[in-house]
Amino acid sequence: MRMHAPLAVIATLLLFLHGNPGFAQETSTEPAVDAGAATTAEPANSGQEPIEMPLIEVIGKPDRQQKLPGSAQVITREMLDDSRVMTTNEALRKAAGVNVRDEEGFGLRPNIGIRGLNPTRSTKVLLLEDGIPLAFAPYGDNASYYHPPIDRFDRIEILKGAGQNIYGPQTIGGVINYITPAPPTTFTSGVMLTAGNREYVNGRGYIGGNGMLLDYVRKQGDAARDNTHSELDDVNYKAVVGLGQGQALTVRANYYAEDSQLTYSGLTDAEYANFGREYNPFRNDYFKADRQGVSFTHEAPLGDATLITNLYGSRFARDWWRQSSNTTFNPVGAADSDFTACQQIVTDRATGTQVDPDSCDANIGNLREYYSFGLEPRVRLAHEQFGAGGELEAGVRAHFEEQDRLQKIGDTATARSGPLAESNERRNQAYSAFVQNRFAFGRVAVIPALRVEHVRYERTNRCPNASGSAPQDPAACTAPVSGEADITELVPSLGATWAATDTATLFAGVHRGFSPPSTADLINNSGVTVDLDAEQSWNYELGARTRPSEGVVVEATAFLNDFERQIAVGSIAAGSTPLATGQTRYEGAELLTRAEFGRIFDSVHNPFVEVAYTWLPTADQESAFIRADNGTAVTGSAAGNRLPYAPEDLLTVALGYNHVLGIHARIEAVHVGRQYADFANTAAAAPNGNGQTGEIAGYTVWNAALNYRLPAARFGVFVTAKNLFDEVYIADRTRGILPGAPRLVQAGVEYTF
Repeated sequence: MRMHAPLAVIATLLLFLHGNPGFAQETSTEPAVDAGAATTAEPANSGQEPIEMPLIEVIGKPDRQQKLPGSAQVITREMLDDSRVMTTNEALRKAAGVNVRDEEGFGLRPNIGIRGLNPTRSTKVLLLEDGIPLAFAPYGDNASYYHPPIDRFDRIEILKGAGQNIYGPQTIGGVINYITPAPPTTFTSGVMLTAGNREYVNGRGYIGGNGMLLDYVRKQGDAARDNTHSELDDVNYKAVVGLGQGQALTVRANYYAEDSQLTYSGLTDAEYANFGREYNPFRNDYFKADRQGVSFTHEAPLGDATLITNLYGSRFARDWWRQSSNTTFNPVGAADSDFTACQQIVTDRATGTQVDPDSCDANIGNLREYYSFGLEPRVRLAHEQFGAGGELEAGVRAHFEEQDRLQKIGDTATARSGPLAESNERRNQAYSAFVQNRFAFGRVAVIPALRVEHVRYERTNRCPNASGSAPQDPAACTAPVSGEADITELVPSLGATWAATDTATLFAGVHRGFSPPSTADLINNSGVTVDLDAEQSWNYELGARTRPSEGVVVEATAFLNDFERQIAVGSIAAGSTPLATGQTRYEGAELLTRAEFGRIFDSVHNPFVEVAYTWLPTADQESAFIRADNGTAVTGSAAGNRLPYAPEDLLTVALGYNHVLGIHARIEAVHVGRQYADFANTAAAAPNGNGQTGEIAGYTVWNAALNYRLPAARFGVFVTAKNLFDEVYIADRTRGILPGAPRLVQAGVEYTF
């Protein structure tokens, strides 16, 4: 099914509905006690009266957090503002258990891994926005080539452990739910402008009132390397409409556009040594993307229960024209007349010789368009059954995806069209259901849950005779070939909590981890189904959280993720390492704490300390990874080796000072331990290495921010420094060496009208 019509209908309905906006009234008189509940949220950057708003939260208010059978952390608006985060990467590093790897240096495509899972393209993490799937194809292609700017969000919820199974489809590492600001009830507006080195400019303006909020963000600047520059626009609209009789509707619409001069390839070892971290010869590579999304969240009483329903749809398109996907890749096949010149670039790069990309008259355009659409009703009910107080939550979801994928071969370095090398259509239909009940026996609660996922895959190769070495005019394509497959999985979980005191809770849980294979993994380009089951694991967790005094929060968790089948594409992009499966094991612990001494001692002076630490002593291959295409072991993979991109230590420590007169200052250190870049645990890069193997040394980056907000006015100024001491380090080797961003210094002003 095509998604164009549903999106058009939803967009038309959105415009019609908000002809007479209003704010929701009497949606809930009780604090939120579960994930599907109306929330009272303070409007962003204003002192206006809070409103009630239907949305899906995975954590919610503190009383809800105490009841969750798993690790639960919230990165607040205050933390985001005081540290003046530039990217989502910076924000997520404030949470324990989360490994975020930089890519281009502008934070446009964060690579997020949780508890040792490979962060490449965030494929093993469930990303939500207000409880709605954020990825453009969470079932068929869960790779993050799009991510909203951090400026859009009011706070971030991070839930791990057994409690995540009622979301899905990814239920292994954790779920990250980005919460957008609540619309204000009375008129408010504001602007913020930030500028810094590397041509960085960030402007934001918002206006709201009567249950509506319109927000616009414009960002532009140079990324971490030469010949990289990005410009993006993000428009977000949100409204809360009161429908009477206890009903309310949250309406959202957003538009995102990106225009980036951006390469995909990293550096060879010789290039990095000879020319430094900012070197990038591929000045002709460009990435353009746009996304439109709309959603509705409706809440209504249903007898003694509450029904909350999400209806959502999105379109995402991106074109990436590039001459290289990694350090050993050239964009044309052996039959091309320019093969010699293009191959010479690969050879020169390996030896650290500067290259001119214009000497290779070819490039490749990966042109993608995605449509997704879904409907998810959830019901919640407080009850007294089996002699225990209970909270039941159950729901179903129907989700549909369509991918239109073209690859074209350009005949010049700057071409933006050409004959086809690939023409694919991929479709997914996913149906899921879950039920969870919380049985409370005094201070002890037991929370069993069950989720079922059924996914149907379809793939059609519309031009089987096209390839990189033999591109075709569309009129010359032979008859298409198609394949179909489906999977069904039961995903159980069992959690428990014990409120040891009024301020301390112990929690434990075990849950089945589930991650569906992508369409391309399950059905090859000839329409043949690959013998590949879904990724599966058993995940265990034991922890405690406490608020021992006013201003102090501590959460400590031990975890074990045991995979009987983990799917990995290896550590090298562009298909040079095959799809493979193996047995793995992750063991570790997390610590998150914040202490505000001004609140402890009831003082106007409020120094504070924050710590987020992850220790991962075990991230082991329990067996060699076996290739899905031919059944042989992946080169270098062996039982006992450590998995790539799983650092043993992650630590963020922040010291700060707040004062009631409007001073907010903080300095933080972000440490990432050493890690391997390949299954073989190669320690040292080979002479003239391709940059894709070799140990990545640990590094520490310091950030600082100083804010001053006039107490009697609506005016504030700030200055911030990222990578304060200009640390030179390698962040990634998946496509060759990607260096960390150099020092960034920014200053800004903000004003609320």
